[in-house]
Amino acid sequence: MRACAEESKNGWSYLLQDLRTRGVAEIDLIITDGHDGLLAAVGSLFPATPRQCCLIHKQRNVLNAIPRRERQEVTSDLLGIWKQEKKEDALLNLAAFKAKYQKRYPEAARSLCEDEAHLLIFYAFPPVMHRYIRHTNAEERLWLYTRFLPTVVKAVGETFQPLLS
Repeated sequence: MRACAEESKNGWSYLLQDLRTRGVAEIDLIITDGHDGLLAAVGSLFPATPRQCCLIHKQRNVLNAIPRRERQEVTSDLLGIWKQEKKEDALLNLAAFKAKYQKRYPEAARSLCEDEAHLLIFYAFPPVMHRYIRHTNAEERLWLYTRFLPTVVKAVGETFQPLLS
């Protein structure tokens, strides 16, 4: 893994090209929140890679268009889409969601449908993997810890410095 100053197409291309030079011929799946730079880099270097939209990010985007008092019901309806055992059932629930909310909350329905082709890609993989590949939470947690680690190390060092002197 290499540090990169930005999340542009060039930054991601550098990382992906490094993977390619080390022998990676294809990527089975990319899970993304829709970052343009990452999508462009993957599209140019690994064009056959299927893309799964991060459902946590998608849920947040949809809920941003819903009044707080109704978010619990909408969240339940969203989970009813992507927590199904079969893709066919998920597609039925997706159609029901669109029918239910299209008129009341067109922005929420639009947000959900703009990535519709990438919402249910995870069903192409074994069911045991679904809970891990529906979202980017594991990666986001890693980056969160990485971002705060220098602060924690500095704080711990300052705390124990008098003891070490």
